[in-house]
Amino acid sequence: MTNEETQLIKLLETRVRQLILRNEELKGQNAQLWQQVAEDDIAMQGLREENAKLKADYDTLKMARMLSLNDNDKRNAKQRIQRLVKEVDSCIAILKAER
Repeated sequence: MTNEETQLIKLLETRVRQLILRNEELKGQNAQLWQQVAEDDIAMQGLREENAKLKADYDTLKMARMLSLNDNDKRNAKQRIQRLVKEVDSCIAILKAER
């Protein structure tokens, strides 16, 4: 073998070692990325569950609001309570006057 061939073989060996090292680095990065993907999947599942719970709560609140009294009913109830309070006040006044 000539000197030139020996140098080419050494250069080839050096490049192969560099490629092996780079391959090992990339394998490590790949493993880290897959670990991050797995963690993100777990976090995403938790968020999906929380989202579903919040949607159910929202639907429940929306239904409760639909079932609650409308403004007219509220106004009528308030007026009735005010009349009852006036009646109680007048009864108290009558009882005080009779003493």
